[in-house]
Amino acid sequence: MWIYRLAKREEVVSLWDYQIATHRSSDLWMKWKKEYLYYLDHGMALTFAAFYDGTPVGEGTLLLSPACQAIRGRTVLCDGTEIANINALRIRKAFEGQGHISALMRVIEQEAQQRGFRRLTIGAEAKEARNGAIYRHWGYDKLVLRAQEDGEEVLYFEKTLLFSMDEDA
Repeated sequence: MWIYRLAKREEVVSLWDYQIATHRSSDLWMKWKKEYLYYLDHGMALTFAAFYDGTPVGEGTLLLSPACQAIRGRTVLCDGTEIANINALRIRKAFEGQGHISALMRVIEQEAQQRGFRRLTIGAEAKEARNGAIYRHWGYDKLVLRAQEDGEEVLYFEKTLLFSMDEDA
């Protein structure tokens, strides 16, 4: 059974521990775990997870603050009031291509909307054309930034969240 929701801290730790174990040759994953737990603990981010039979197997983090190192102060990606950034979006290989990240994205976008964010951004390495195509399919179709990060060109796209007329009534 699949569930998509905001993850508890211990579930976020479990997701990062899995990534660390999977990427043993890179110390970056331990650094990123510490960084993202700091964001979580200080209200700078929310991590959502896809759960299969109670086990978190996919994730996405909504960065709420431009102070997050992943944003590097680039307010075009996250300004803390109207624009938030979706980051660390991934799922275990066995579950790729089954629509679970799309379902998780809907939960993330809904939460962002409820918090008053009007726009969301998401990045994809330029060489990852498939990810860019998926993001455009989801409505992230405005290119807002090209950046060099960790030796890779990253393209950041933006989506304007639609607010229903019912919310204003």
